[in-house]
Amino acid sequence: MPRRVALEGSHAVSEAVRMADVDVIAAYPITPQTHIVERLAEMVANGELDAEFICVESEHSAMSAVVGAAACGARVFTCTAGQGLELMHEVLFVPSAMRLPVVAVIANRALSAPLNVWGDHSDVMAIRDCGWIQMFAENAQQAFDLTLCAYKVAERPDVLLPAMVHIDGFHVSHVVEPVLLPEEETVREFLPPSEYPFPLDPDRPVSMGCYGPPYIYTEVKKAQEVAIENSYEKVLETFKEFKDVFGREYRPVETYRVEDADMLLLMMGSYAETAMLAIDALRERGDNVGLVRLRLWRPFPAEELRNVLRGVKAVCVFERAISFGMGGPLCAEVRAALYHLPEGERPKVVSFVGGLGGRDVNVEEFEAMLRRAKERVSSDELEGFEFVGLRE
Repeated sequence: MPRRVALEGSHAVSEAVRMADVDVIAAYPITPQTHIVERLAEMVANGELDAEFICVESEHSAMSAVVGAAACGARVFTCTAGQGLELMHEVLFVPSAMRLPVVAVIANRALSAPLNVWGDHSDVMAIRDCGWIQMFAENAQQAFDLTLCAYKVAERPDVLLPAMVHIDGFHVSHVVEPVLLPEEETVREFLPPSEYPFPLDPDRPVSMGCYGPPYIYTEVKKAQEVAIENSYEKVLETFKEFKDVFGREYRPVETYRVEDADMLLLMMGSYAETAMLAIDALRERGDNVGLVRLRLWRPFPAEELRNVLRGVKAVCVFERAISFGMGGPLCAEVRAALYHLPEGERPKVVSFVGGLGGRDVNVEEFEAMLRRAKERVSSDELEGFEFVGLRE
C-alpha cells in the first residue's frame, strides 16, 4: 500500500530517482536545486541507492558525464537550475540528437543579471528548443510522479529522447507537502530496468556523435523532429499506464472549471494552484472563468490545446518569463496554435507577465488580472503584454 509522508519537493524528486534505481548521477549544486542532489548523495553514501555519484566541477561537465553514461546503457540522472542550466546549454543538444534517454529535473530559477536565485521560467524558456521532452509539475506529488513518467517515456525504444521535469524553484523545491509514495515493487513493475538498444560496447563497436557535413545534417534534423513529434502519442500512453498503475491522471493539457466559461486563464507551473482559488472566487461572484494548465511543454500540445480553447471568447495567458522585444513566449505559441482555428472559433488572446524573480502573485492579483483581461478583450487591446503587480 502507498504511504503518505511529508516531503520537501526536492526530496520527492530524490525518492523518485531512488525508486527508479538509477545507475549514474552527475550534478553540481546550485540554488534552488541543491537539496535534490544532497539527498541523492546521502542515499548513495548510506547504501540506499546503488549508483555512481559523480561530483563534477560544473553543470557543463554534469551533462557531459550523464551523456557518456547513457551512451553506455546506464540509467542516468542530473538536475540544475537557472545559470547552471545555461552553462549546460551547449551539451543539451547532444543527447536529443544522439537519442539518449537522459532525465533531468530543473528547479526553475530566474536568470542574471541582476543576480536572483528565486524562481521563474526564464531558464526553461532559454532552452525550450533543445529537443527534449519537457513537462511541468505544480507540487511535490507531481514532481515525484512526473519524474517516473519521464524515465518511462524517455527509455521507450520507440522514443529514445531525453526528458526534463520542471519544478518551480522554492515554491515547489523547498515546500514540504504530503506525498503518496508507492511500494517500490509497484514502481519496478511500472519502470523495469533500462535496456538501451544501442550501447557502446568494445565487443560490438558502433559510431556515435559522428561528423555531420551539410549533405546529411538536414536529414538528421528531420529525423529528430519526427522523433519528438511522434513522442506525443507515447507520452499519452505513458500517462495512461501511470494512471492504471498508480491511480493519478495526467494530460498534456489539463483544465479546471472550464465548463461554460467564456474566458480561460492559461498558464504553467505551481502558481496555477493559487490561480484555482481566484477562479473559485470569481465563479462564486458569477464570472464564467476557468483555468487551463499546460502539463506538457515539448512536444507542444497544439491540437489538444485547440480542442480545449475552441469556441471560447477569450484566453488570458499568464507566464513567468519574457522574450525581450517580443513579449511572452508562451503566449506567442498559444497564438500560433490558435491561428489554425476558423475565425469564428478562435478566441481573442491577451498576455500578462508576472512572478518574475520569485515575486508572489496572490489570489487578489489573479482576480484583478482576469478583470483587466476582460477590459482589454472588450476594447480590442490585444497587442503587447502587461506586467502583473508592477510597482510604478
